[in-house]
Amino acid sequence: MGCQEEVLVQKICNFYEQISSLKTLKPSKDVDTLFTNLVLTCIPTITIDVNNLSTEVQEMRSKLIKLCGEAEGYMEAYFSNILSSFQNPLNHLNLFPYYSNYLKLSHLEFTILTNHFPDYVPKKIAFVGSGPLPLTSIVLASNHLTSTTFHNFDVDPVANSMAIRLVSPDPDLSKRMLFRTTNVLDVGDELKEFDVVFLAALVGIDKEGKVKVIDHLAKFMAPGGVLMVRSAHGARSFIYPVVDTCDLKGFEVLSVFHPTDEVINSVIIARKLHSIDQQCANNLILPSKCSEIQGFNQLMVEEFITIEDQLS
Repeated sequence: MGCQEEVLVQKICNFYEQISSLKTLKPSKDVDTLFTNLVLTCIPTITIDVNNLSTEVQEMRSKLIKLCGEAEGYMEAYFSNILSSFQNPLNHLNLFPYYSNYLKLSHLEFTILTNHFPDYVPKKIAFVGSGPLPLTSIVLASNHLTSTTFHNFDVDPVANSMAIRLVSPDPDLSKRMLFRTTNVLDVGDELKEFDVVFLAALVGIDKEGKVKVIDHLAKFMAPGGVLMVRSAHGARSFIYPVVDTCDLKGFEVLSVFHPTDEVINSVIIARKLHSIDQQCANNLILPSKCSEIQGFNQLMVEEFITIEDQLS
């Protein structure tokens, strides 16, 4: 590990010590300041492979991701309550401090989807892990996929009730956004109905849990169905879990995109293999390192450039 990476890891370790000593992770001046500074520290593009970190640092990273997830849940619930106090909550989404990030991330995901399927408008989308403030579904349904029905899955009934309060006053989205309180691992053949499945970054917060969910989706999604997975790259991997391309067994990875701006999540788009495709995939020799995208060809690089141009 180079000097730059060592300094970064030490900074993040210091943030972890401060965050883990907080009495609560609910929104407050101290909590907001610490997490804002953590995010700002992790945004710069620094090449760091979390798999090569010491065991001690990797354990710290796992704990930090869980703390980030818990704090994010509290923050979304806090602002969901504020927004639902308005007569028309969706007219005030800009009160959420990271709303612009969701606008950019949703635009990115829509652009990636349409680049691969230019004339395709999905009828039904599943969003797994929608939470109390389902901004991705709201933004996609409002701005990009205005005839698509969104089925939002979350294990927390309180989160779903809060989300319903946000969209119920809207005459359009109240009809096109549905909410289900269930673990996606308990959803079987129904997954075949969805043209696209979005997997939120914090569903399966550790590697084992994430792979378990992906394997379940591979088993029950319809052949040809599209999976959009949120991951993380470089220093951003201290905030969100990493999904390696080799974790997507049963899927053909179409592209991976690592943002370099304030959007934290990487995006992977994959297609559910048909049985004959799966047989061919089983005969392939996987590369020894599957977490990076350097092995993708020049066409893929050109595609990323095109996406960057569309987003700018």
